[in-house]
Amino acid sequence: MNLSAVGSACAVSPEERALRDLYLKHGPALYSYVVRLLDGDAHRAEDIIQETLLRCWKSKNLTDGEGMAVRPWMFRVARNLVIDTHRTRLVRPLEIGGTNWLSDMCAEVDDIERMLSSMVLHDALQELSPAHREVLEATFFADRTTQQAADDLGIPRGTVKSRVHYALRILKPALQKRGMAVYY
Repeated sequence: MNLSAVGSACAVSPEERALRDLYLKHGPALYSYVVRLLDGDAHRAEDIIQETLLRCWKSKNLTDGEGMAVRPWMFRVARNLVIDTHRTRLVRPLEIGGTNWLSDMCAEVDDIERMLSSMVLHDALQELSPAHREVLEATFFADRTTQQAADDLGIPRGTVKSRVHYALRILKPALQKRGMAVYY
């Protein structure tokens, strides 16, 4: 992405300097994230990043402060813009023929939602200890009973149940912090 597109090198106002610093600090990681969400579409990724930075500018959210970190906010805004862009494209009528276009589009939306949810879940799981992650993988993700997981892990069944309980207690706010609704 072109740095000249984000303020000038001789930015005069403190806001301009803050926006440039924000881009220099978080831009590369945000760009990689958005390009991955858009399956490598660099042009659309640049548009999303530009809109994200514009929203930072408009909301005066250019630095960490008042208990709110800028980076997670920017990633959330970018993710929402990707979803909004995708949904907007779905509303447009297709320009090509085909009888299964509606089911194909619905399947594509489901795939994107599933991918985004799995990325958020993977990120939230990093807040768990290895022991807690291990029991969740052995039970929920492997679709095993607590007894089967206990046998596989070589620990008592009660320990599996306890670790699952505490892992879910930690995971719920971690997911909510990332904007996911949790219903367990």
